[in-house]
Amino acid sequence: MENKAVATQERNITDKVLSRVKSLEGKGELKVPGNYSPENALKSAYLILSETIDRDKKPVLQSCSEASIANALLDMTIQGLSPSKKQCYFIPYGGKLQLSRSYLGTVAVTKRLKGVKDVKAYCIYEGDEFDQEYDISTATLKITKFNPKFENIDINKIKGAFAVVIGEDGPIHTEVMNINQIKKAWGQGAAKGNSGAHNNFADEMAKKTVINRACKMFANTSDDSDLLIEAFNNSDEKTYDDKDLVSNVDYEVKEEIKEKANSKPIDIETPKVVVDVEPVESNGDIPGQINITDPGF
Repeated sequence: MENKAVATQERNITDKVLSRVKSLEGKGELKVPGNYSPENALKSAYLILSETIDRDKKPVLQSCSEASIANALLDMTIQGLSPSKKQCYFIPYGGKLQLSRSYLGTVAVTKRLKGVKDVKAYCIYEGDEFDQEYDISTATLKITKFNPKFENIDINKIKGAFAVVIGEDGPIHTEVMNINQIKKAWGQGAAKGNSGAHNNFADEMAKKTVINRACKMFANTSDDSDLLIEAFNNSDEKTYDDKDLVSNVDYEVKEEIKEKANSKPIDIETPKVVVDVEPVESNGDIPGQINITDPGF
């Protein structure tokens, strides 16, 4: 009986989301990528959600409102994200489900924007040659020299990092951050830059930080669809207090390690995904998000 109820809920919610997506496509307000199947992404997302419980050990499909689930899934499909590719994940918070985009997802969405071909990021280590200049004619930063050396790679000697949004004819947006700026950005998160991911994979986390800044700046100054940019901002990483949410960076890096490490399977005896969130008493609002009482479709 319980499985039948879950299946009915899944069908109701996914049908509403798909109907909304088709409506937006029909109006010309949304263009779904040719290699993206909203149906498959929704099935994958629902499979993950059906195995996810919150801090109180309650299934998120029961503890989160149906409207918030629908809106999280809609934001996912509008951006063309796939949870199975670790481009996004779901966070139950205060009785509502929120979509949070990984930096892999941020890159994927940015590459959907007009004129964007790719996004690249690199760390700058002590001993590397790096020069930048300000192009007064375009009012943009330009990297004029970058000569990294293999022997300089040391996560304890990172001087900074940079990310470049690349168009068909070359760089169209560049962000450069020194290590002090990066660490201050880390300090805004729940882990305050002290998670295992930050300590053991500082280079990857530095690139993640500068990529997020570059992509967010470019997306919000582009002339792309307001619908896409709104969904992009809705699923941007939020800053929560330590007592409310434990940082997701460990999760992201662990998932990437599992993707890249093809040598041995990792033996993890955890039948369900647990999101470490402690709901807070509130009037139902989520910081940084519009209070939605109905999905609008």
